[in-house]
Amino acid sequence: MQTTDIMIHINDPLDPGQQQALEMELRGIDGVIAPRFNKPHLLVISYNSDVTSTAVLLKAVKDRGYQAQAVGM
Repeated sequence: MQTTDIMIHINDPLDPGQQQALEMELRGIDGVIAPRFNKPHLLVISYNSDVTSTAVLLKAVKDRGYQAQAVGM
């Protein structure tokens, strides 16, 4: 298993309910280990890169209607 982290910047800060809903949805993606917010607009996702990818995770965030971009770590 290859564990990797990605940081995603979401342009608008999310309230705690929005953060929790997004984390729960991301946990449903195969390969996601631990999504967590460092700040209301910074999401760090630990994932198995043998199973999923940065592109899949970023798309999942954008599919919820958020403007977001991957940030180098």
